[in-house]
Amino acid sequence: MTQFGAAFTEGIIAFAATNIDDILILLLFFTQIDTNFRRRHIIIGQYLGFLAIILASLPGFFGGLVVRREWIGLLGILPIAIGLKQLISGQQESTEVQTVSDNFTQTSPSNFILSFIWTILHPQTYKVAAVTIANGGDNISIYIPLFAGHNLASLGVILMVFLVMVGVWCAIAYYLSLHPAIAAVLNRYGHHIVPFVLIGLGLLIMYERGTFTLLPWVK
Repeated sequence: MTQFGAAFTEGIIAFAATNIDDILILLLFFTQIDTNFRRRHIIIGQYLGFLAIILASLPGFFGGLVVRREWIGLLGILPIAIGLKQLISGQQESTEVQTVSDNFTQTSPSNFILSFIWTILHPQTYKVAAVTIANGGDNISIYIPLFAGHNLASLGVILMVFLVMVGVWCAIAYYLSLHPAIAAVLNRYGHHIVPFVLIGLGLLIMYERGTFTLLPWVK
């Protein structure tokens, strides 16, 4: 597998494994759209929250510049441990989303640029971003070892995959908001899949970093 191919694969697996529950949260948001809570607030808020998580995970990349890739791969134990813990405990995380209804309707400027800025500054956007950060805080422990050991080019591939996947996640959640039966199935079985995906991600991180070569019987 090429360097960029590995980065592309790791990016998709890492995002999907750590953000399955985000679809459920986004689904709840999309079902509460009204005149004061629009789709753009949800989408932009999701991006802002996820960007904050990425920034908090970047120390893994900078640490990887001074540490051997083989040793960095040991950090892949983190997602494996998280996956095993979820698999053993069998407990599903629950997230409460509280929405606040305002007693008035705010109008946004007609100019596109001003409207975009207004949306970013809108309180509803920051509510979505805050929920995204709170729900994705544990993702940092996955993204730090993922970023570590990559060069700047492959890190850029992963970040581009992440940004595209955020949009895909929003689109999926919006689609599910129109089909409640599908959302019920995801809510029932999604958490059973996550532990195995996390374990696989950890093994992939260790394999791509050459960590298994540290084992005496591999040499």
